Amino acid sequence: MQEQRLKALELTNSGAPGLPSNPFFGVGPITDATIDEVDSRLRRVAFDAWIEKTYRKFDDRGNDIGGFTTAEISRSMHRGYPADKILTDMMRSIHRYFGFPKSNRMAVGLGGGHSGFTVCVQHLMNANDGSQRIYVDTPRPESDPSKAAGFFRQSWATQLIEMQRFAEKGCESRIHFAATEGIIPTAQELTSLGVSIFVGVGHETTGANAYTSREIGELLTWLDGDPQHRHAVFDATSMLGAMPWEPELVAAVMAKCCLFMPFQKAIGGISGYFVASFTPHALALIEKNQQDPAWAIPRQLKIAPPIDPRQPFSAKRSVDAGPFYDAGEDRMLGGVINTYSALAFAETTFGLLQSEARVGSVVDLNRRSAANRKLIDEWVQSNSLLSLTVTEPERRGAAVTLLKVKDDGISDPDIHARIIARSKQLLGYEGITHPNGEYERGLDAARYVNAFPGTPGDYRAWVGGIREPQDVVALLENLQYAYLRAKIVVLEEELAKKGVTFEALKPSGASVRKDDPAHAYTVLIADLIGLRFDAAGNPDHSEIKAYVEERGGVFHLSPLVERSSLEKGRIHFFYQPNLSTEAEILPQTDEGQYDALIAAATFIPKASVFPLGGVRIGAGTGNMGSASWGGGNGEGGTAPLMNTPGINSRAIAQMAMKAILKVVPDLPVEKLHRMVALGDFDTGRQLKDFPTAKLEGRRIAVLGYGNIGREVAKLAKAFGMKVAIYARERHKRWIQAEGFEYAASPVAAASGADVLSVHIGLGRLDAASGTYSNAGTVNADVLAAMNDGAVLVNYDRGEVVDTAALDAALSSGKIAHAAIDADLFKDAATGSLSGPMLPYLRLEERHKGKLELLPHAAADTDHPSRVAGAKQAVDQIFDVIQFKTVSNLKGDLPEGYVSAGSSTPAGIGKVTKQTILKAGSKTGLLKELQQTSERVATVIGALAAMSDPNHRSRIAERYTAMLVDDIGRQRELLDKLGLYGPAEE
Repeated sequence: MQEQRLKALELTNSGAPGLPSNPFFGVGPITDATIDEVDSRLRRVAFDAWIEKTYRKFDDRGNDIGGFTTAEISRSMHRGYPADKILTDMMRSIHRYFGFPKSNRMAVGLGGGHSGFTVCVQHLMNANDGSQRIYVDTPRPESDPSKAAGFFRQSWATQLIEMQRFAEKGCESRIHFAATEGIIPTAQELTSLGVSIFVGVGHETTGANAYTSREIGELLTWLDGDPQHRHAVFDATSMLGAMPWEPELVAAVMAKCCLFMPFQKAIGGISGYFVASFTPHALALIEKNQQDPAWAIPRQLKIAPPIDPRQPFSAKRSVDAGPFYDAGEDRMLGGVINTYSALAFAETTFGLLQSEARVGSVVDLNRRSAANRKLIDEWVQSNSLLSLTVTEPERRGAAVTLLKVKDDGISDPDIHARIIARSKQLLGYEGITHPNGEYERGLDAARYVNAFPGTPGDYRAWVGGIREPQDVVALLENLQYAYLRAKIVVLEEELAKKGVTFEALKPSGASVRKDDPAHAYTVLIADLIGLRFDAAGNPDHSEIKAYVEERGGVFHLSPLVERSSLEKGRIHFFYQPNLSTEAEILPQTDEGQYDALIAAATFIPKASVFPLGGVRIGAGTGNMGSASWGGGNGEGGTAPLMNTPGINSRAIAQMAMKAILKVVPDLPVEKLHRMVALGDFDTGRQLKDFPTAKLEGRRIAVLGYGNIGREVAKLAKAFGMKVAIYARERHKRWIQAEGFEYAASPVAAASGADVLSVHIGLGRLDAASGTYSNAGTVNADVLAAMNDGAVLVNYDRGEVVDTAALDAALSSGKIAHAAIDADLFKDAATGSLSGPMLPYLRLEERHKGKLELLPHAAADTDHPSRVAGAKQAVDQIFDVIQFKTVSNLKGDLPEGYVSAGSSTPAGIGKVTKQTILKAGSKTGLLKELQQTSERVATVIGALAAMSDPNHRSRIAERYTAMLVDDIGRQRELLDKLGLYGPAEE
């Protein structure tokens, strides 16, 4: 057992195989194929919409007044419109898709697989006809050969025997049984036995076997010998769409045989109804039998009901009054008795249409089924653990596969059964637990792969043409993996009985520390991490100090002096907020004295070395010049470069709006204040001398749709402005979805704009030229496209505006006001100035009063933003040092690191997988959002469905308050959960 366990561990040490797209393998050849909980809900929504579109309400003048809802149709509708149309539509769809000939009528009745199939045979078999002989292609029940047939096939055969045994003139000797399962005798053998009805129950359903082309040919030859008196009826549950024979044989079977189908299993809906196709000669036999019936058939199951329903005993019974669809006339001859399945019938039609769109015609379905059968054969030949119960390749089913495990190491049948049972737990969602408490989550790879009772096999699954080939392979691989993992558990249980135990492994998915406990890690914090003043009048860093210590780090208010004296296994943060020039920074960083860096606005020289990475508090990383990560682009380095996008986006956006509001509307607030304060103003007489115009209705051009640009656009929209956004085309869909105008170029965005706000960043640095790709984007053409007297806000980077073009625009009056926020540096020794603000200083001298200049303070003076960014940066440093995990990567991911994706504050930036997972953990908010959204969709759906103005008015009167409240709450919840925003590409 020890060796067997170790071998199974070795065979599964690479982990679980890939999952099939759909875990449910217990459905028929046609299925809705929903793959998960979301897909099934979407399918329900699509079905509801299809119902409302397909089945409409009309007044007596023929006016369309709206659609039926699924709830309305489910309310006991079984007669009249639309129930009659729903039933006819279903029968027409099934008849058309599967290619039944128009000469064959198709009945519909209540009952599932057993009762329905018995009904079909009951109508054909008559104990009063002593000359009638029946052949059933399964062994006689309770005989030795029947032991391999399984419970269900025996049950069908048993019903036929009992019908003859207990009928007054019955004789069970009239029934001939096959010697082995699923065998069709030759035409000569059937003729010599005097058979008039062939009953086929041995195809596919329980034993995964199919008839051969030769057998089908013999059966058809036998039928053709006396078509008026010979009939074949099949349980076609899995034959339809899985007939692996020549197309002409398939067409002949559809035309010359009677086929029973419990469609509630095959397509959808609810259990309790079936359809069955009958040839004209079979219908004639049914008509004859009803004039001299041998047994009573419940009225719900009659397919030859009384012509006069008021005379149920004495009236003539006829198939012409039965629940048949006549394809020649495209109508139902009768309806279903006592059923409330209108909704299930509609689901069948919808499911069939969906499957046809996904898979193709029934010819394609048959072809795909045969191809999947071949694929399974080939896989089993290459993998020794699993074998097929049907040994003859041509007899293997094309819809169902039945597999058994061949494991020479397990000889005890009880242990084998336990392994199979545990493997099914792992294949589903239950999972399995080892004796030491270690739990393996369920794969959810293959639900309902149970073999029928008595069937010689371990796993049974529907694998017909409805399945993609890759799903079939994934199923087989998961069966093999699950068996081996279950075997490990069962062997461990057996070994535990003998006193052998195993240490629990580390929980799967747990993060593994990768830092060195013998090393003291050092981090330089080169900027202020608190912008609010403390009691002593100094910038307050206390929140970050406490946060570092809470995380297990050490906070130092001094530079690093001696690494050897530091406590090992800890991350030490050294706070140096006054570092500014290269001359101050390099002596502390040129030899890798610090492992990592946190910075905000300080420019970090290329020669500074940080072997484990750096984080910039904010979005742009142009100031992060260290070659350790490849400079500001983060390309080609050996350490990761990270940022904290979105942290200060709202602060910058609010400052941008403040700059706009200072000059638009252009009401001279200070002048009016002075006049009012002096009592020198008469509102009635003088107010007309100060005309102005509000922001509402004016056009703002926003260049860039990153976190800041989007926040500016949202604020401008709140003021009623018309917003045009220039961004890369991949953002177009979401820009338009938020109600903004998409512009394909900066000039297009600026055309007719009253305000221009720039948020595109510097872009990539060209190493050869030393210039950034977005430098000078706001050029003369962009400024010329704006309205006269427009406002320019550049709270991005100074270089993105062509200052010569701005000079000309200010001179001409095209630009009335410009607000600029750019870096300005002053050398402490010489007093000389540098930075991208320099060109604007010269403009300010030329255009007094037309410019407002800030020293890149819009983002970097907001205390909550800086603290939030610093905390996120600390988290990123811990992750990158302890787990080699990188969040918010900028540029290349160095070797040995793992990307954890991006992270932004809720409601800012793109919605990522991590955002969704984080929202998923907030179950209370998520449940409320679900309920709120469902109510919104319900009211909107009702309004969209209603064509009658009066009915629509009633809906509006009843639900307006609820709808408006829920829409507001829905938006609030989306923002709280961070789900409102563009999706990550």
